Amino acid sequence: MTYPRDLIGYGANPPDPKWPNGARIAINFVMNYEEGSEPSVQDGEGFTEVALTDAHGLGQGVDGRDLAGEGLFAYGSRVGFWRLMRLFQNRGLPMTIFGCALALERNREAAQTIRESGFDCCCHGWRWIKHFELSEAEERDHIQRAIASLKETLGERPLGWYCRYGPSVNTRKLVVEEGGFLYDSDAYDDELPYWTEVDQKAHLVVPYSLTNNDTKFCGSFATSNDYFEWHKDAFDMLYREGATAPKMMSVGLHMRLIGHPARAAGLERFLDYVMGHEDVWITRRIDIARHWTETHPYSGPLA
Repeated sequence: MTYPRDLIGYGANPPDPKWPNGARIAINFVMNYEEGSEPSVQDGEGFTEVALTDAHGLGQGVDGRDLAGEGLFAYGSRVGFWRLMRLFQNRGLPMTIFGCALALERNREAAQTIRESGFDCCCHGWRWIKHFELSEAEERDHIQRAIASLKETLGERPLGWYCRYGPSVNTRKLVVEEGGFLYDSDAYDDELPYWTEVDQKAHLVVPYSLTNNDTKFCGSFATSNDYFEWHKDAFDMLYREGATAPKMMSVGLHMRLIGHPARAAGLERFLDYVMGHEDVWITRRIDIARHWTETHPYSGPLA
């Protein structure tokens, strides 16, 4: 019986990614745009989502609409989004948007700003819901609706895919079946991109991170310095290792979390810290995927 997991990966000898200009590390900042697509009474779920907000874990148990919970999400799109955009644009830094299609439909001003920014958008689903609870037909429909929606709001179709937390057993197959995606990021198992094979088609995976992520403000982080020190330590180790074995670092951001001033201060310090180093490739996710496709084309056992 075949064991459907790869526990080995690149092993002791990962490939040299050959990042541009001999960079020791490629770092990609990801802003998750989810606000307005989360489970809600208005969209039929019968409850208000409060995950990854300051109400996370409080167990208020509100029947029907939780207006406080709705407001905690709305802060992200009303305020946090603009603060994060300023932090990156004022420094001339690239960023990737993990965009939920319905959320961007509901904030056309933000969508237009992203459209004009030069940031790339990786499809974060039609809605910020659990894909592993969808049937195969439902999930296929969600993927198709998301592509059409993002093409309309942002001016071009997404080339990357990442759904909420964990994919279903069908997600990658459906992404490959759709035919227009260059990569997906529904993986947390490596610090370099890698190829896989789906239905005898080569498919690129660019892993994401829940570790280098502001979601720790819902548990582990209390201050902006917690955030800064954690990410600084991760960057420093990867930068040291990058002298002989360059890797990639993904940094996840949520507008309703890191978008608050006392938290954004930690991100601000980290951005300036990273910019103070040479041989660092701060880049978009699509550029990492294209670089890997061109520099490390698939050479596996396709029939």
